[in-house]
Amino acid sequence: MKLQVSKWGNSLAVRLPVECTRAAGLKEGDSVEASITPSGSITLTPEKSFDKAAFLTRIAKLHDSMPMTDPVVETMRQEARY
Repeated sequence: MKLQVSKWGNSLAVRLPVECTRAAGLKEGDSVEASITPSGSITLTPEKSFDKAAFLTRIAKLHDSMPMTDPVVETMRQEARY
C-alpha cells in the first residue's frame, strides 16, 4: 500500500487508511510504538494499555490449574544425605 508523507506543523505525518486501523484494532487517541530497522523500515505496533483486572484474572486461572505439590526445597531437604 502506498501512502503519502505530508507536513503537519513542524513534523511529517502519514495518514493510515481505515482498513489498516481496523485490522490493527486502533481508534482515535490510541498510542502506537514506532521502531526503525537498520535498513530503514518503519514498524508501528499498537501500544496496549495494561489491564490489571484482566491480568489478575489470568494469573488466578493459571494458579488454579497448577497442581499443589510439596515445595521443591522441602523435597530436597528430605532427600538430603548427610
